[in-house]
Amino acid sequence: QVRLVESGGGSVQAGGSLRLSCAVSGTTYSTYRAAWFRQVPGNEREAVAVIYDIGGTHYGDFVKGRFTISQDSAQKTVDLQMNNLKPEDTAIYYCAADFKGDTSIGWRDRRSYQHWGQGTQVTVSP
Repeated sequence: QVRLVESGGGSVQAGGSLRLSCAVSGTTYSTYRAAWFRQVPGNEREAVAVIYDIGGTHYGDFVKGRFTISQDSAQKTVDLQMNNLKPEDTAIYYCAADFKGDTSIGWRDRRSYQHWGQGTQVTVSP
């Protein structure tokens, strides 16, 4: 059974940095793409960044060069380095994995991903 486990969340002051990590286990297959989403209670889950198996990346408009997504295919981990954090980045961050590769569905669409982690809380204080 595929399992995604996030780690690295926490509390920081504005301007600080955090590195989130997502460990993928329970499968010998590689992801077509893996992504980070975030959600504030009461709001829709929002796409933060995606990385494809060949290494291409995309980011949400609000990232504006502050975050970097990376992966280690051998270790089956997907990381999100977040710099210059702002209070509005406060949310629960979720890792998601797509093994099917249906390119008719965009990376920002939650339906693209078959597996999700439980989430890790990121809190940024002013």
